[in-house]
Amino acid sequence: MATFVLVPGAWLGAWAWEDTVRALREHGHTALPLTLTGLAERAEEGGPRTELDTHIADITEIVEKGDLREVTLVAHSYAAAPVSGAAGRLGDRLERVVYVDSAPFAEGMRMLDLMSPEAADELGQRVTAHGDGRRLPMPPFEALSGSLDGLDEGRREVLRERATPQPFGTYTQRLAGPVEVGPGVDRVLVACHDFQGLLDSGVPMLAFLNHAPWRRFDLSTGHWPMLSAPTDLAGILHTAVS
Repeated sequence: MATFVLVPGAWLGAWAWEDTVRALREHGHTALPLTLTGLAERAEEGGPRTELDTHIADITEIVEKGDLREVTLVAHSYAAAPVSGAAGRLGDRLERVVYVDSAPFAEGMRMLDLMSPEAADELGQRVTAHGDGRRLPMPPFEALSGSLDGLDEGRREVLRERATPQPFGTYTQRLAGPVEVGPGVDRVLVACHDFQGLLDSGVPMLAFLNHAPWRRFDLSTGHWPMLSAPTDLAGILHTAVS
């Protein structure tokens, strides 16, 4: 059986993985959901110096302090950035990386690079106006469109109530190396609706994800599969490690 460390995306905490964790444990796996500094129950631990390096340290710490081996590291959305950094530091403790509706970051990248300069400026303005200059509030649902596919009103309400502002330093700091993993590390991609379209349209910077050593699994739901399809997501994760 596998050991999963599950890292949530922006605005989320370990709580988002609850149903997926339950299903993975029913399969016999060890499943450890992580809350990153400055979010959810750790919101008060965040501060002006909470950056991408902080979250990389959160991930490496749970693995190293727990003396975990043969780890499957799972990144949802934003977590691709700190997971990419942690994966390059965990050495032979790492057996597999799984990117859920996300992709690995290269050295020197930052979250703001994934959007236009105008969109990045707009985020900065929201942080200044509504986040004390250091936290990014979750956007209103009307701005998220198709990414909410599969979430009924009850789940949307949970997301709305439990989401916490994201430390903005995690978006502005660039990823420093190392980020490369060993050739023996298994690489898995779980693609949901919108990301499937990007992969299938031939976007050059994502083309490598459709070829070995990557293994791709498609999941018919929106951007938050741990909330909209947690059992199906757990089934894919179980299949990926079996």
